[in-house]
Amino acid sequence: MGLHMFAAAAALAVVGGAASAQQSEVLFSHKHWQVEIVGWDDGSLGCVAQVSAPGESFSIWTFPDGSVQLQFYSTAWQFGEGDRADLQVQIDRRAPWNLTNAELYKNSVLFFLPDDKAGVDFIVEVARGNRLYLRTAAGSDVQNYSLAGSRASIDALVECGNVIQRQTPGNPFN
Repeated sequence: MGLHMFAAAAALAVVGGAASAQQSEVLFSHKHWQVEIVGWDDGSLGCVAQVSAPGESFSIWTFPDGSVQLQFYSTAWQFGEGDRADLQVQIDRRAPWNLTNAELYKNSVLFFLPDDKAGVDFIVEVARGNRLYLRTAAGSDVQNYSLAGSRASIDALVECGNVIQRQTPGNPFN
């Protein structure tokens, strides 16, 4: 069964399954990455590609509306709710990206990528990269993550995102 068909079957299984806060199905694992489809009890779906180590993770989420969100997670972080910060992300030795006004929420830093060429370019850099560095706005190191296996995992994430976009009914009046 190809990834496309597996993702579609998983999406239907998540939507049709018993309601719980969150259900997920692993679609793809490669090196340090895992790609999952996630369903919540309100019927909404998301896809996530994640690289993790104990207590730490970097995730890229996609949603049916086409939005893409970065999530940096650490059990060592204790943020409030609604706090904001400017950050930098650097992939390998390429020029750093500025993530302005990122949301700090409990143990996570959350940032929606812009829906433009810059957002696409960022994902391409992740797919081609070896290591991602999370830094303060001033450039001080906070955390870093291996990107080994990211190219195939980003491909799987895109495929999952395409499936959930087709699964979600659109507004015929837009």
